[in-house]
Amino acid sequence: MYKIATLCLFLMLSSSTLFALQNIQKDTSYTVNNSYHKYIKKFPQIDIVKPQKFENVYEIENIPFKTLENRRLYLDAFMNTSENNPAVILVHGGGWKSGDKSHMKPMAEYIASKGYSCFAIEYRLSDEAQYPEGIYDVKEAIQFIKSNAKKFHIDTTKVAVLGTSSGAQMATLVGTTNHNPKFEQQTEHASSTAVQAIVNLDGVIAFIHPKSSEGKMASWWLGGTSKEKPEIWKEASALTHVDKNTPPILFISSQYERFQAGREEMIHILDKHDIYNQVENFPDSPHTFWLFHPWFTDTVNYITTFLDKTLKHDEK
Repeated sequence: MYKIATLCLFLMLSSSTLFALQNIQKDTSYTVNNSYHKYIKKFPQIDIVKPQKFENVYEIENIPFKTLENRRLYLDAFMNTSENNPAVILVHGGGWKSGDKSHMKPMAEYIASKGYSCFAIEYRLSDEAQYPEGIYDVKEAIQFIKSNAKKFHIDTTKVAVLGTSSGAQMATLVGTTNHNPKFEQQTEHASSTAVQAIVNLDGVIAFIHPKSSEGKMASWWLGGTSKEKPEIWKEASALTHVDKNTPPILFISSQYERFQAGREEMIHILDKHDIYNQVENFPDSPHTFWLFHPWFTDTVNYITTFLDKTLKHDEK
């Protein structure tokens, strides 16, 4: 309890330095409730997953991790009470334009209960900042978490990045650009941005691909259409960066093939380098299956089994 109290004091002191910051008007078109109403007619059995408290998990919300010119970015921490846990960074979806870190809370709570410290992070959406700023935000969140490893009970050599939908596209790009200087920025946090595992829930791997139908939302985030900015669309695609240094990856997919664009090609490269990868599919599910029962339990079980295999493999 002493360590928990110390962490809480540290975070309160950090928050006390907040200055008057501008409120950013966010796009709220993508919410859990909106997604529910979108799919309820086609999938009448669905039920929204609610947050759940676990005795071995303590939660601290809205921890500032990055100061911008006119505001700060925050993360929510869900920490297992055990020591030296693997860390999982969770990146929400919403077409790069909407969404909120709170959407990841039920998943973060469950994964944390299985022996992990989880962090649902905020990043700048496309109405505020276009690519690659959101990628920098995710990487700086990783640096901040590693820089506070003892306070967050994490092992900095065992870090996974997990994303859903557009957040999965971002998470996979973050994971495939480990140690890539083009995707690194000088920050106050000296820690590495490298991760050791990736979890992709229905996120495209290649923007320009026969299966992909990314259009207006991707164009807004990437600063132009694929014809106007072909090099940017290629650079922002995780498939471009897959090589022998790519971490193991878990793909969990809905029935919609467009969200699998580039997956087969990525798996081919991973197999060539003998890098572990795993694919799980829900053939009759909504795109946002992770938000709903009956798919949530299988989803988090796939994730924790994969993380145990890739991040806890040396534990007896």
